[in-house]
Amino acid sequence: MNDSKEALLILEDGSVFRGKGFGFRGTAVGELVFNTSMTGYQEILTDPSYKGQIINMTYPLIGNYGISAEDNESEKIHAFGLVIKDLCQAPSNARSIKTMDQWLQEQQVPGICGVDTRQITKKIRTNGTIKALISTEGISISEARRLCEEGQLRGDWMKEVAVKEKTVLEAEGEGQPLDVAVLDFGVKANILNCLRRRNCRLTIYPYGTRAEEILAGKPDGIFLTNGPGDPEEATEAVEEVKKLIRLSEIPMFGICMGHQILAIALGGRTYKMKYGHRGGNHGVYDKNTKRSYITSQNHGYAVQYESIILKGMEITHLNLNDGTVEGMEHRDYPIFSVQFHPEASPGPQDNSYLFDRFIDRMKQAKEDSEGGER
Repeated sequence: MNDSKEALLILEDGSVFRGKGFGFRGTAVGELVFNTSMTGYQEILTDPSYKGQIINMTYPLIGNYGISAEDNESEKIHAFGLVIKDLCQAPSNARSIKTMDQWLQEQQVPGICGVDTRQITKKIRTNGTIKALISTEGISISEARRLCEEGQLRGDWMKEVAVKEKTVLEAEGEGQPLDVAVLDFGVKANILNCLRRRNCRLTIYPYGTRAEEILAGKPDGIFLTNGPGDPEEATEAVEEVKKLIRLSEIPMFGICMGHQILAIALGGRTYKMKYGHRGGNHGVYDKNTKRSYITSQNHGYAVQYESIILKGMEITHLNLNDGTVEGMEHRDYPIFSVQFHPEASPGPQDNSYLFDRFIDRMKQAKEDSEGGER
C-alpha cells in the first residue's frame, strides 16, 4: 500500500478529511461525487463519463473481489481519485488478477481510505457536488487548500475521451448486419457490445465529426453515446446533431450525454443537478410499457421538462425519486433517448429492451426505404 502516513481529502468549503493513502502517490483536483453501487467499482472507474471527478463510494468495502482482466469499460481509469471507507487487500475471486491498490498505482490514480464516506455523502447531498482535492503524498493542509482553490474543474473532456480517428467494429451476429454510426462522446465498452451482439456493424466517429461525413457512410441508424462534462458546452456536437436531424430521417438513439445533446439540438435545455444520479439502483417509470424499472445511472445534468415538450418531444420515462426526465421520443421522427444506462455494467439489465427497440426501428426504416425504391 502507498507508504504515506496520511492522505487528505480537502473540500472547497474548507472541510478536511484525513485517512490512509493507497494507489498512486500523488495529488488531484476534481468534482467530488458519490456513487451508491454495491458492486461494479472497476466498471465505474473506467467509465469515461467520470473524467474530471473524484468518486466517493457509499458502499463501505471496496476491492473485495479484486480487479479482473475483462471488466474495464475503457482502456484506463478516467476518474481523478477514489474515496472509500475500507480497502480490501486480499480479494477473493477466481477472476482477480490484482488488488485495487495495485491497479490504482499502475493507473496513477490516488485513493484515500479510512474516512467517513457516509458523512461525505451527506455533505454532498446537503450542499451539492463540490470541488475537492485528494492527496496521498504528504502535503500540508495549507498547501492542499491552496491547490484546491487554484485547481480547475472544466476541460474538454468529451474531446479527450472520444476516439481520435474513425474506427470500425464488426457485428457479432449472423446475416446482413445493420450499419450504425456511433457519435463518440466517451462511450462505454458494453454499449458497443450490446449493439454488436444484435448484429450491428459500428462506425465510431470522433467528437465533432461533420454530419455530411457521417451521412456519406449511409448508416441504418445513428447512436449518440454517453460522455463527461456539461452538455451545454458541447456546441460542436450539438450543431452536427442538428444537421443530422435536418438532413435525414435515420433512426437515432441517445444514452445519457447523447440524450442531453439530442435535447439541446432539438431546442431544449439542460441544467446542473444538485448532486446528480450515480448508482445501480435508481427507479424509473416507462410510460409506454407502464412499468417501473431499476436502472444504472451516472449523470450530473438533466433535461428541463418544460423546454423539450414544446419541441416535438414526448416524455417517455420519469425518475421515481425526483420526477426528472429520464427518456423522450419524437412525435414525428424515429428519434428517442434515455438518461440512464440500459447496458448496465454495472447495474441491472432490466432495460436492454431499448436496444431491441432501436434495432426494430432501423429494420423498419430499411424495409420502408427498400420498398419505396421498388
